[in-house]
Amino acid sequence: MESFFSSLKGEYLEHQHFATHAAARAAVFTYVETFYNRVRLHSSIGYRPPNEFEAMLKRAA
Repeated sequence: MESFFSSLKGEYLEHQHFATHAAARAAVFTYVETFYNRVRLHSSIGYRPPNEFEAMLKRAA
């Protein structure tokens, strides 16, 4: 989790300011669903995005 929060803060939230808590929640959701899970490569799973890795596991099962 520390790695995730470090990535979230350093890659996405560092220079943003939010007017409301709801706006911050929506921004974090967007980051996770559109970038972190679909595009960002993760070294712990063979430099693949999590969605691709999960699909690979389902095909292998």
